[in-house]
Amino acid sequence: MKTVSILAILLVGFFFSFPQSRSSAKQVRVSAQQDKQKDRDEKEKDKSDSKVSGELGSKSNPVRCSGPRGERAYLNRLRCANGKAPEFYRLGSYGTGPYGNILDGYSVKCADAKEVTVFMDMYHDHIEKEAVPGFSIVNEEQKKEGQKSIAANRTNKSLYLTIP
Repeated sequence: MKTVSILAILLVGFFFSFPQSRSSAKQVRVSAQQDKQKDRDEKEKDKSDSKVSGELGSKSNPVRCSGPRGERAYLNRLRCANGKAPEFYRLGSYGTGPYGNILDGYSVKCADAKEVTVFMDMYHDHIEKEAVPGFSIVNEEQKKEGQKSIAANRTNKSLYLTIP
């Protein structure tokens, strides 16, 4: 009877230890795959950095941003020579850029200036702080300062009419 219970305990122990060894092997494989992916990403970054050249906003040096919202946010921060925001609209997709992603082209125009095409790569977690040539840019710090001065210059007018 003692031998049967010892064998039962050994079998139970064997079955409970077996899935754990499989999961640790799986973790090793996943870790190896992640390491390979990191190596590939670093090589791709090195390759793409060498391909980037030219002025910001060109096909060879697109503005990097995060998604369609990031594209619009960047374009909304651009300023013309007169300090006003330019008009813009999306022209379409323009093939693969230096970072290996599809580029979007935007037509950007100031009131008294020539229309320019700005190329953007929306597949980055990046907020561009520089302006494309011919424009200036409002960054977050400048936006906050501008909002503070506007708020300070507002007068508190009542929205209610007083009837005598």
